[in-house]
Amino acid sequence: MTSKEIRNSFLKYFEERGHKIVLSAPVIPHDDPTLLFTNAGMNQFKDVFLGTGKREYKRATDTQKCIRVSGKHNDLEEVGRDTYHHTFFEMLGNWSFGDPARPAGGYYKKEAIEWAWDLLTKVWGLDKKRLYATIFESDDEAEQLWKKVTDIAPSHVLRFGKKDNFWEMGETGPCGPCSEIHVDLTDDLSGGNLVNAGDPRVMEIWNLVFIQYNRDDKGILTPLPAKHVDTGMGFERICAVLQGKKSNYDTDVFMPIINRISEIAGQPYKAQLNDPLDIAMRVVADHARMLSFSIADGGIPSNEGRGYVMRRILRRGARFGRTLGLHEPFIYKVVEAVVKSMGEQFSEIKEKQNHIERVIKGEEESFNQTLDRGLEIFEKVIEEIGHSKTFPGEDAFKLYDTFGFPLDLTEMMATEKGLKVDTGRFTELMEEQRDKSRQASKKFEPEGWLVRTKAMPLQHVSEFVGYDQYEVDTEIIAVAGDQIVLKKTPFYVEAGGQLSDNGEIIDGKTHHKVINVINDGNQIIHKLSQSVSYTAFAKVRASIDVPRRLNIMRNHTATHLLHEALRMVLGEHLHQQGSLVAPDRLRFDFNHFEKITPDQIRKIEDIVNDKIAQALPVTALNDPNEWLTIEEAKRQFPKLKMFFGEKYGDKVRVVAVKDFCAELCGGTHVKNTKDIQHFKIISEASIASGIRRIEAVTGDGLKDHIQKLVAKTGEMDAQIEKLLIEKGELEKQLGQHTKVETYPRPSLGKVTLPAESITPKVVDEVEQAIQQRETTIENVLKSTIDLKKELSKYRVKEVSSGIDSMIAGAEIIDNIKIVVQKVDVQSVEELQSLGDALRSKLGSGVGLLATVMNEKISLVCVVTDDLIKTKKLQAGKIVGDVAKLVGGGGGGRPHLATAGGKDVAKLDEAIKQVGMIVKNLLK
Repeated sequence: MTSKEIRNSFLKYFEERGHKIVLSAPVIPHDDPTLLFTNAGMNQFKDVFLGTGKREYKRATDTQKCIRVSGKHNDLEEVGRDTYHHTFFEMLGNWSFGDPARPAGGYYKKEAIEWAWDLLTKVWGLDKKRLYATIFESDDEAEQLWKKVTDIAPSHVLRFGKKDNFWEMGETGPCGPCSEIHVDLTDDLSGGNLVNAGDPRVMEIWNLVFIQYNRDDKGILTPLPAKHVDTGMGFERICAVLQGKKSNYDTDVFMPIINRISEIAGQPYKAQLNDPLDIAMRVVADHARMLSFSIADGGIPSNEGRGYVMRRILRRGARFGRTLGLHEPFIYKVVEAVVKSMGEQFSEIKEKQNHIERVIKGEEESFNQTLDRGLEIFEKVIEEIGHSKTFPGEDAFKLYDTFGFPLDLTEMMATEKGLKVDTGRFTELMEEQRDKSRQASKKFEPEGWLVRTKAMPLQHVSEFVGYDQYEVDTEIIAVAGDQIVLKKTPFYVEAGGQLSDNGEIIDGKTHHKVINVINDGNQIIHKLSQSVSYTAFAKVRASIDVPRRLNIMRNHTATHLLHEALRMVLGEHLHQQGSLVAPDRLRFDFNHFEKITPDQIRKIEDIVNDKIAQALPVTALNDPNEWLTIEEAKRQFPKLKMFFGEKYGDKVRVVAVKDFCAELCGGTHVKNTKDIQHFKIISEASIASGIRRIEAVTGDGLKDHIQKLVAKTGEMDAQIEKLLIEKGELEKQLGQHTKVETYPRPSLGKVTLPAESITPKVVDEVEQAIQQRETTIENVLKSTIDLKKELSKYRVKEVSSGIDSMIAGAEIIDNIKIVVQKVDVQSVEELQSLGDALRSKLGSGVGLLATVMNEKISLVCVVTDDLIKTKKLQAGKIVGDVAKLVGGGGGGRPHLATAGGKDVAKLDEAIKQVGMIVKNLLK
């Protein structure tokens, strides 16, 4: 059977038994922030098992795309080195969702065991003598069913403990015993004692999980009212078994991909387990599959979370490429074979093939710049440590921090050399770096905040009321110096990228500025501009800076609109990587693999401004009692954005722009998109590999931005005027020597702030005016430089006319002509040109020319070739000794050298000493 036939046979078998064939969930679980990657078929049914969701069907079957590269399922080091471990794999599965109200809809252990045996032995014809079933040590029911509804050899039903045969979703929640089916691939059927021993000759191919308990936080198991069946079969493994292969990599699932790698590398694949080239090809084949599917489902390599896992895998593959002799990007060329092999079943990789290739190629090009240098450093360290069996943690950290080598890549390379990395020291250095980063970003020292004392115990919780109120009468519940805690406060504390509020605490006619606020447990601490003498429970009024808050709200809602617009224009792989919501601007960091084009920028701006013009309602539940569970939020808002790694509470707040976007967010927002007024992107740039940053302005921020741009045009106009005056002077000077062609002054016109309403279009107009001025400045500067060069030629020519008289007046010392002269030139280049001219006319001798420019001395010395050879005189030595006499230094080549000095008053005396300096050097 081909792999396609095996997959279809499985799905058809269960469809005929009342199962609905469902699509695989994406490998990037965007709606589950607790999960890096989809790692099992049950992930998409998690809500059913938790009792928070339902499906319209009671039985389901599918083939699920899975990625396992971390946690307890991390077998990365085995990938490519053994026959059956992969980072990406398919899991064939069938499910029964129990329902006590309609028990006939589902099924349980009996059917799961019976059908599994039937499919394996009757439909697929596996040898019953080769199959073993394992059960949980206390699951008598499963053992009886195996012996009752199948004809498996009783001795082939084996009991194991919790480690191997008890499935748990997490530390708490649904769980239950499982029954695994193993196949004995030994030649003589002697593998009974190798079950669950980690031997590839006897491997698990199917796991039947019986979810029948709920574990509470005390570890107590309680029977579930609704019991479920969750099974998973390794697709690649069953293909190897049915196709009679010893390795998953030798099946038609992998061979088309491996053949493509072999073709690119110009190396034959020999299907040998321990051959370095074969291992490299298997690793690249596996990693190319993992990257293709994760990118197709919206992942992107980055430095955080799942993005960093993808980057690690890609860089690992690139390093194995070096084993194959591949030094240019090549993994992206393998994608085509992955698509040909799997694109029919998973159309998403076919549809996004071009995108996948571009992302991988971009990452390869970026890493290739440092990979070879990093490998050189690694080999150098190996030489330096000699007979030591430990690769230093400091060097592993350097490879990570400077050359982008993930730790597991360095560990793999060290293992190949018989070494172990000092991961303890590596971890210490990582923590030191994180501490430095945290200290650099820390706004306040903890010691600078509230000092808790027995006299001022914090007995109350601060209540934030600032979603709806900008000013509130409240009371102080604690005070210490310049810090107070209020019972109720409208002051927002910095979170989610949104800056804290500023404002005042008012007590009658006394106003105290609030310069910042911070959370400390359940209390919101207000830092004032000065110490206060309030007592507990004093009545005050808390008032925020409303114009500042309104600008922040505009920018926060605009950030949500921008996020959605970016995904619409650039692709759904894009996700937020960081943000800043300030009163004057917004900043949004996101994962993307290439520079955004001007046309894309315009499209993004148009989408956001269109949503502003549509005056869409913005809804947010401001009362925490009305907040939703994550499952409720996902049901109400199908396009809800969540962020991997965020720790959400039991209840969450959703901010939604009608018919456009929805995000989990605790920030403050406008009531309607029209309140944003206008939106304009002012910059876009890369801030890290695969991470880009956009800055934008809205409302008052747009007006301020335009004012800054207009002011810049005024500064540029003044610069242009200054340059034109200088240019005119140069033209006059040059006109004394030759005819000079002049051009009319550029007519740019003064830029002013428009009296009419401010719009993003005005920004474009002012930016165009700035570009015109930049071009003008560039042209005038170029023209000025050309004029200076032309003038320089005439000056050198003019001064050179006196060289003969300089030589005629030369001093003779030990039959050597020594020419010393002060000259009038405008640059060191002119001085050097004059030195060259003197040397060419000197015949035999030494020359030293001096000039003063901008109150600094410049010197040039020349020595003819004959004196360099016969007398060993060197221009660099001579000019260096002269420079010392004027408080300077310098040097250069034997025939021509330059130097400088700062003591102008000593120049005349210094040049009188040139003859003596030469005389001493001759000695």
